[in-house]
Amino acid sequence: MMLSGFFRLGVWQNFFRAWRSGYNGNLEGEGFTLGGVYVIGAGRQGVLLEHREKEFGDKVSLPSVLEAAEKIKPQAS
Repeated sequence: MMLSGFFRLGVWQNFFRAWRSGYNGNLEGEGFTLGGVYVIGAGRQGVLLEHREKEFGDKVSLPSVLEAAEKIKPQAS
């Protein structure tokens, strides 16, 4: 995303949302890397949830993570 990320309206909205809620971070490290969340089931279940950030501050839905985690079936030993 590099420099173009700073010109996106959604990035600034996410920044102000985090700032208003009191998040201040340490501003250290690689600032141009987008993250993601994966919920992976046991054995052959594979990926149950995949969320990749499309822009800085794009958050995963907590209810969807919990729903995916509940679908994990224990693997027989």
